[in-house]
Amino acid sequence: MKNLRRIHTFLGCFFAPLLLFFVATGWYQTVNPDRKKGEGEADTLVGRLSTVHVDQHFPTASAQVYHTALFRYLVVVMCAALIATIALGLMLAFRSSRQRWQVWLSLALGILAPVILLWLGQQR
Repeated sequence: MKNLRRIHTFLGCFFAPLLLFFVATGWYQTVNPDRKKGEGEADTLVGRLSTVHVDQHFPTASAQVYHTALFRYLVVVMCAALIATIALGLMLAFRSSRQRWQVWLSLALGILAPVILLWLGQQR
């Protein structure tokens, strides 16, 4: 249990800045559906950061070519670590909770809420 918590902590701390970046830029893209989408049109800092989210590079006037493979590898590792951290967090929740039904309920609601909201958003 101690090792699981340690791994969970270190993975979470290492990837927290990058995860927060992707959450913030994804949030911006969600609430601004009419954002500029052309590569040369990202003129604000937030727009340029959103380009990193979508196209895996930070647009600058001086760059002629962007090589995105290294950043993409980091994002793939981040995604795998996030999945592992979530799995560890769920294991810790089940192991440390005396009333596991509350963990199951929270997990079920976390699955059902987006499904229901997407279903309610459909026009027929």
